[in-house]
Amino acid sequence: MGLRDSERTRVTRITELAAGPDAGRPGDACIVVIYGTELGKRLELGAAPFEIGRSSNNDLFIDQESVSRHHARITYHDGKYSLSDLGSTNGTFINDESVRERPLHDGDQVRIGRSILKFMTGENVEVHYHEEIYRLMTVDGLTQAYNRRYFDEALEREFNRSKRYERSLSLILFDIDHFKRVNDTLGHLAGDEVLREISGLVARLIRQEDVFARYGGEEFVVLARGIDHVGTARFAERLRASVERLEIAAESSVVRVTISLGLASLDELGEGQRTVEGLLRLADSRLYAAKAGGRNRVCAE
Repeated sequence: MGLRDSERTRVTRITELAAGPDAGRPGDACIVVIYGTELGKRLELGAAPFEIGRSSNNDLFIDQESVSRHHARITYHDGKYSLSDLGSTNGTFINDESVRERPLHDGDQVRIGRSILKFMTGENVEVHYHEEIYRLMTVDGLTQAYNRRYFDEALEREFNRSKRYERSLSLILFDIDHFKRVNDTLGHLAGDEVLREISGLVARLIRQEDVFARYGGEEFVVLARGIDHVGTARFAERLRASVERLEIAAESSVVRVTISLGLASLDELGEGQRTVEGLLRLADSRLYAAKAGGRNRVCAE
């Protein structure tokens, strides 16, 4: 009898997703969904095997094409938890490393399909869980950039502070050119890897006082404090060129993408435009102009 479409496994291979204190006794450990459906869900681990997969009889059911029906299993033995891949099509990853079987340590991140799970253990697992929930409220689980909620609050705060003390404040809004093409040709796992790699690159380039956030989908934003328009434009061009040089392993080939950037600064706005909305609107209009002008460029005026 043939499999229904929902039971088929889509083959997508990309170079993807290593390890803290041991668990102790059963009941002192859990996994928390930090990216994917049921974000923030906590599942306690005991002495019995814990299975993860697309079949609804698993302990954790993940309904994604890239997840095998019986994908992975967590087992407890001699005071330690281990994770085993059950011969899945797309593999199981711990902290970016593909694994067949490996002990789990506190804080490990497990990637199965497009979902990311965090393993927590120890006597303070309840405290860790609540700390993680707070982190999930401010950080995007896939890219580790701040999320839209955190950015909106930071922008309001920094905008008011910059106006009050007459300090420079600039905004760089950018998105990935033709990102849909990556998803359509290589699959969403490859698209996720592109988002992660670009986010990692940006995080390495920005200063500690800057705020980098995922604004939505393939769109990101950098809030640059204390830099004037000219200096921010130079940084935006450096960022554009760095992404253009970036090589991302996906499938059996290398993916290269570009970004388009729109830049706006507080000192450009007239008195009637000096609002958070005005700054965002100007950056967004310049992002649109960069894309309309051929993409892979910075529009700063």
